[in-house]
Amino acid sequence: MLTVIKIAMFLLNVLWWVIVLQVILSWLIAFNVINTSNDGVRRFLVALERFLDPLYRPIRKILPDFGGLDFSPLVLLLAISLINQIILPDLAYSLIASGTS
Repeated sequence: MLTVIKIAMFLLNVLWWVIVLQVILSWLIAFNVINTSNDGVRRFLVALERFLDPLYRPIRKILPDFGGLDFSPLVLLLAISLINQIILPDLAYSLIASGTS
């Protein structure tokens, strides 16, 4: 069971970095640093959007409209940090304390 928790922590860490990458790319696009007319860049951005949009959608339904600002990546990053730094380590500690491995 501890191995499953470690794998979950690793996958959440990878997801955290994918979200950070997507946010940085969206800023670079907004400031015209990255040209979206390039087909490869556009495909990569669409793939990131299709991967992360199902995670953002429930958060966007709850959050109020802030105009042009989207705080759903920030909320998702906070949730991932909470799970990865508090919930999963406590679960692992309780498994170790109970003698289950």
